[in-house]
Amino acid sequence: MFIDTHAHLFYPNFEEDLDQVIQNAVEAKVDYILVPATDLKTAEKVIELTEKYEMIYGAVGVHPHDTKDWDSSFNQKIEKLVKHDKIVAIGEIGLDYYYDFSPKEKQIEAFKSQIDIALKLDLPLIIHNRESDEDMMNIIRDYCGAGLKAQFHCYNGSLDDAIELLSMNFMISFTGNITFKKADDLRRIVRHVPPDQILLETDSPFMTPVPFRGKRNEPAYVNYIAEQIAAVKDLRVEDVARITSFNAFRIFGIGSKPDTVFTYKLGDALYINVTNRCNAHCVFCKRKDDPYLRGYHLGMETTDEPNAEVYINEIGDPTMYKEIVFCGYGEPTIRWDVVKTVAKYIKENGGKTRLNTNGHGNAINKRDITPELNSLIDVVSISLNTFNPKQYSKLMGLNVSYFNEMIKFAKSAKQFVEKVVMSIVSVDEVDIERSRKIAEENIGAEFRVREYF
Repeated sequence: MFIDTHAHLFYPNFEEDLDQVIQNAVEAKVDYILVPATDLKTAEKVIELTEKYEMIYGAVGVHPHDTKDWDSSFNQKIEKLVKHDKIVAIGEIGLDYYYDFSPKEKQIEAFKSQIDIALKLDLPLIIHNRESDEDMMNIIRDYCGAGLKAQFHCYNGSLDDAIELLSMNFMISFTGNITFKKADDLRRIVRHVPPDQILLETDSPFMTPVPFRGKRNEPAYVNYIAEQIAAVKDLRVEDVARITSFNAFRIFGIGSKPDTVFTYKLGDALYINVTNRCNAHCVFCKRKDDPYLRGYHLGMETTDEPNAEVYINEIGDPTMYKEIVFCGYGEPTIRWDVVKTVAKYIKENGGKTRLNTNGHGNAINKRDITPELNSLIDVVSISLNTFNPKQYSKLMGLNVSYFNEMIKFAKSAKQFVEKVVMSIVSVDEVDIERSRKIAEENIGAEFRVREYF
């Protein structure tokens, strides 16, 4: 259920009871533990742990505290250690100016060298950063676009830096410190991190969460961090477990890729994965390269698309959900007949429905389908994307005429459904307020902004 992506189980305070610590983790539903080394000596210990315990994977690298003796010979030693089957990352590496254990120049030299090793071997990094934000961000910016994969562990930087790191597709993890009474600023950052970019970690034996603060930390306590993240992001603990475990698979290859789902639960709603096909090619859509959402695999070929009966069987009692949403990573009106059949079942059995669409259903089906929304769809959510037709054409990868198709669909849909919602993705070049005016004043729809990283 959980993956602890950062636990230093080679520390002396685990020597006497490590078997029990591992058993505690298993009983707490921890499936895997990633143990990062801090120097070459502990890297050997990490490898021993991976060989002894099936659930343990490792990372090798030199922590900034231990870089005072760094020289070029370390590169070959790390590359040799990385060849072990269960070593999945370079880490723990980075910068730490809080203590004066190693000169800044040596820290930076070692950090850059180990980044280069990771790029050479196509391995992710586990990055430590403390009181070194400016140098850290400048170095990471220099590698932007190089294909670097990284986890920024025990994140304690600014919200602005977090957003920039997220925009570069890095992952962020938080420890037991987010459970502390005076951690409001950290919890605010958690609130802004997309679930698909969060990892779980304990940083054992450090950063012990409440209610065990003051005692030795261990992987079994990772569920307390998951509970705090769930509370901050209004998710279920099982959602956080599923999402973060898949995130660990994506970056470290630990665990397994989930099977394609046809229905998936987010919060109190059930979503229907109708199709991956779409008539648009939005610049911010990841359906072709990365069709995953919050730990669910939504990718499927046209031949895999199920019939209405499959969806109906998976829905069961529609009243179990706040609403049932026709969505996925494609345009659901491409399979409009299936949507109608499933929606009819939902409405006849007391459920609520929502259609997430790009608003091109009339053009796709070569007729006005908006009257068919009546009594089948309660809410229509339409991707407005921008107020500007030419910009819309560029963002969507379609002829400019589709902007007018979308506007006409929205206006007509208002006659047949309870509510129309129009949304944009918060890309810098889109004028939010002018888009809001189109939705609220011209169409009479609700307006929403979705964050984009």
